[in-house]
Amino acid sequence: MAKYRNALPQLGGKLFLTDGGLETTLIFHEGLELPDFAAFPLLDTQEGEAALFKYFRSYAELARRFKTGLILESATWRANPDWGKQLGYTAGALAEANRKAS
Repeated sequence: MAKYRNALPQLGGKLFLTDGGLETTLIFHEGLELPDFAAFPLLDTQEGEAALFKYFRSYAELARRFKTGLILESATWRANPDWGKQLGYTAGALAEANRKAS
């Protein structure tokens, strides 16, 4: 059993901010193309990594400003064997994308 399972910050009753709409924001506000609505291919380039950093940083700055906790989604929700195959990724490339996103 996990050592801190019963002491997670989000279980303490305090307010947390969460991001929302990663892919939608990147497509419609940043003008990026995401094949099959997948954000993880952005991890393949410095420009893509910078776009993800900008997105997540904006939420971190809001959480800091309002002194609240922060929960972020992952850019890798489609970095799995089924979607990876559709997008032309090998198992190794998917593993690397998941490592880079952590």
